[in-house]
Amino acid sequence: MPASRGDAMTMQSAIPPAGEDGADSREDAEPYFQALVETSPLGIFAIDAQGICVYANPSCCRIAGPGGEPLEGCDWHHFLCPEDRLQASAAWTATTQQGIPFRLEARWLCADGSLSWVRLNAAVLPGANCRPGHVLTVEDISDRKAADEVLRLAEEALFAEKERAQVTLNSIGDAVLTTDMPGKVTYMNLVAEKMTGWSRAEALGRPLAEVFHIVNGLTREVAADPARRAMAEDRTVELATDCVLVHRDGSESSIEDSAAPIHNRDGRVSGAVIVFHDVSESRAMAARMSHLAHHDFLTGLPNRALLTERLSQAIGLARRRHKQVALLFLDVDYFKHINDSLGHRIGDLLLQALAERLIACVRTTDTVCRQGGDEFVILLSEVEHIDDATRVAEKLLQVFSLPQLIDGHELHVTLSIGISVYPDDGDNAEAVMQNADTAMYHAKARGRNNCQLFRPEMNTRAVQRQFIESGLRRALKQGEFLLYYQPKIDLHSGTMTGAEALIRWQDPQLGLMQPAQFVPIAEESGLIVPIGRWVMREACRQLKAWQDAGLLAVPVSVNISAVEFRHKSFLEGVALILSETGLSPELLELELTESILMQDAEASALVLTALKRMGMQLAIDDFGTGYSSLSYLKRFPIDTLKIDQSFVHDVATDADDATIVSAMIGMGRSLKQRVVAEGVETLEQLAFLRAHQCHDGQGFQFSQPLCAEDFRRLLGSGTRVTTPHSQ
Repeated sequence: MPASRGDAMTMQSAIPPAGEDGADSREDAEPYFQALVETSPLGIFAIDAQGICVYANPSCCRIAGPGGEPLEGCDWHHFLCPEDRLQASAAWTATTQQGIPFRLEARWLCADGSLSWVRLNAAVLPGANCRPGHVLTVEDISDRKAADEVLRLAEEALFAEKERAQVTLNSIGDAVLTTDMPGKVTYMNLVAEKMTGWSRAEALGRPLAEVFHIVNGLTREVAADPARRAMAEDRTVELATDCVLVHRDGSESSIEDSAAPIHNRDGRVSGAVIVFHDVSESRAMAARMSHLAHHDFLTGLPNRALLTERLSQAIGLARRRHKQVALLFLDVDYFKHINDSLGHRIGDLLLQALAERLIACVRTTDTVCRQGGDEFVILLSEVEHIDDATRVAEKLLQVFSLPQLIDGHELHVTLSIGISVYPDDGDNAEAVMQNADTAMYHAKARGRNNCQLFRPEMNTRAVQRQFIESGLRRALKQGEFLLYYQPKIDLHSGTMTGAEALIRWQDPQLGLMQPAQFVPIAEESGLIVPIGRWVMREACRQLKAWQDAGLLAVPVSVNISAVEFRHKSFLEGVALILSETGLSPELLELELTESILMQDAEASALVLTALKRMGMQLAIDDFGTGYSSLSYLKRFPIDTLKIDQSFVHDVATDADDATIVSAMIGMGRSLKQRVVAEGVETLEQLAFLRAHQCHDGQGFQFSQPLCAEDFRRLLGSGTRVTTPHSQ
């Protein structure tokens, strides 16, 4: 753009005139300065005191762009982007009024509407002869601004990336720690700070071993540095198993981790990163799961799987050392009755107490296992002789003769124990265990509360037992059971006072079977409950039928097993049978043994009271053979005591039995209970019982058990039975 365009002041008029003596020098300098301004790469324009442009050099016009209006005569603020004019005006006011140097970066409004970044500087025009105004330099800084923007965006992107990385590292569940080549800590995230106890500020620059203190959880030796190994081998490495991190405060946590090398731009290893996390809970859970897989959840004892493993190991060791291994298979007698009557909570507490007693009875090298339910197994890993096993069994029977006090209930618990020994009773774990189980069932068949050594013939009995059990199931479905009735006789009048209902089994192959041949198996298999209900219902039905036929019926007693008595629906079942048959309750007498009643005396008293309220008669059967308490005997609503036949058998020849029977009769009479002697078979026995004022007798001396038809004929002939005293 020409410098002299329009009516504006020319550059020459902006240059102050020289003195007369310097006219020549001014003439020489003016073209020189004119050339400097015209060729300057900086834009230069002059403005008057009102801010109007009076001159603009070519560079200034180049910055403005081609095709624009002349700059001279325009307010210099209009050259700027409208958004920057307010800032420029404020800076210009400060310059003109306060003398503050004018320096400003702003956007220049080009002729084509685009914007260019420029740097403006202003100076007052010097000399007294100049018109008031300023000269401004304009430097195009668009390229620098563009580069600055690129750099700013790059810095922002880098900052954002670092922020994302920092947030990510602090958000993940793993701890992250980095080191340099010498092994000094260079970074830690928040999780690493928490797990080590070191803050990042404290840890930076410290040796890794000081901050990341790890030891072997088993040997307690200092663990190898995973970072150094990762850098040395230039690969990712895993932390050693069972590694424990020691916190700064001394606490410990199990960890798992990996370390990997860090590379610089040249691909060389420059440090390492360690990523680790706390596995204390997962390891503890794994340990618990492993324990539960091999131990009983209720008692904490080894379970069957662990027992089998230990038994196999013990047999292997015994085989090499020419030793013996003994296995004791234990079953808690009548545990199901306790569980059914008192509930599973009491049953569980009892099992826990039993487990503690068993552990106390054996060596620490032996294994006590809960096989399941109420069955326990004791492994005696090394025994010199079979007597070692029997002594342990005898100790158990003695210890368990004492009552168990469980949540206020005094429970009497006995054991049936079977013993088998390697190598005599089996050369492998399965055979030894099976034979011990067989011996245990033999102990139950022998009356419980005893120990039996395995004998080969027991396997034959086990097969027979299974045969009988399956036959009992068939007998229930096909009606193979019968009831026989044995009279009870008043020893002084000879009158029949009642009868006891006795079950028989008419097996199609074995013929008529006595209770002793199948009742124990029925109790073990749980079949005694439906069989017992059949006995009670059949006795009530038959007695009601005789009564309806006009016969003078007498009370009939029914034996109640422990399983029946403890069954949760026992009371409801008795009431239902009486209701269905229509029999008067006073004609039904229930016989229970001392052992049944004393297993849980408190619960027994409640059941007996409920039965008594129904109107039934209650009797204690086999009196004198079990554990009894006179205080409870007094509290129980018992009508009759039945002296066991084992005492009656030698009452006429054995002074001790005579004394015991005499005392029992006296006690019964004192308690106002009717006394019945069982197993009366001789005149001498009868004479003794009469002499000691026993009320009733039952036995072959009077009558064998009679089938229903024969007993009906006896009722038809009257209720008097001929005895030697009545002849």
